[in-house]
Amino acid sequence: MSARHPIIAVTGSSGAGTTTTSLAFRKIFQQLQLQAATLEGDSFHRFTRPEMDMAIRKARDMGKHISYFGPEANDFGLLESTLAEYGRSGQGQSRKYLHTYDEAVPWNQVPGTFTPWQPLPQNTDVLFYEGLHGGVVAQNHDVAGQVDLLVGVVPIVNLEWIQKLIRDTSERGHSREAVMESVVRSMEDYINFITPQFSRTHINFQRVPTVDTSNPFAAREIPSLDESFVVIHFRDLEDIDFPYLLAMIQGSFISHINTLVVPGGKMGLAMELIMTPLVQRLMQGRGVA
Repeated sequence: MSARHPIIAVTGSSGAGTTTTSLAFRKIFQQLQLQAATLEGDSFHRFTRPEMDMAIRKARDMGKHISYFGPEANDFGLLESTLAEYGRSGQGQSRKYLHTYDEAVPWNQVPGTFTPWQPLPQNTDVLFYEGLHGGVVAQNHDVAGQVDLLVGVVPIVNLEWIQKLIRDTSERGHSREAVMESVVRSMEDYINFITPQFSRTHINFQRVPTVDTSNPFAAREIPSLDESFVVIHFRDLEDIDFPYLLAMIQGSFISHINTLVVPGGKMGLAMELIMTPLVQRLMQGRGVA
C-alpha cells in the first residue's frame, strides 16, 4: 500500500458489473479532477488465445485442468510487482488483451493477442485496476496487500454463469457446449483463487436477480439491473453514513449490520455516493504524505 501513490482495485468476473463500476469511478475521478492510470487484469494473462487453447489440450491429456482463474494462466508475480512499483514511484507499464475483432483491428492484430507493453501516463494521482485478481493471494504472492481500496463486484453464481454463457456465445463466438465445459474446467481455480478475494475486499457489491435463474444453462437472456437487487457489504470501513445513503437511494434498506441493499437500477448511484468520500480520503492521505 502507498499513501503517496494510492491504488484502487475492482475485482470480479467479466460481466459481473465491473463495467458499471468502472463508469462510476470514471465519473468520480472526473468530479474530483483526478488523473488515473488504468490496468486491465487480462493483460496479465500468460498466454495468447491460441497458446491458451494448446495449454488446455496439454493439461487435459495429462488429466489436469487449467483456466483463466488460476496461476497457471496468469502471472500473479508480475501483477504484484506492477502494483508495488506504482505504489513506490507512481510508474509502471500496461498493455491490453484484445478480445474481439473490433478491439484488434486498430492495432492491426488478431483477437486473443496482446498489445505491446507501454509506460503508464506520467504524474497520475491514482492507479485503477479492474480484473479477476485484484485481491488474490497465492503462494509467494500477495496482490491484495498492494491495494489501498479493494472493491468486489460479484453476482450470485447462477447469474455469473448466465452472463458468461450469453457473452461468450454472442460476443466471442464460442459454442454453448464449449462454454459449459469451460465452467466445469474452471471450478477448482474459481474456488481457490476467485471466491476467497471477496473476504478481503473493503466493499462487496453482489447482484441478486429477482427472476428465475435456477437453470443458468437454459437461460436466453441476462436479467437486467431493474430485475435485481444489489447487496452491498462493508468490511473494516469507518464512517459509512448509512442514514444519508438510505435517504439518497430510494428503495434501499439495511438487511444486516454493515450491509445495505439497493435496487439494481440504483447500483451506479450507490457506487458514486459510497466511493466518492472514500476516494477523497485516499487523496487527503496522499496530500499528507
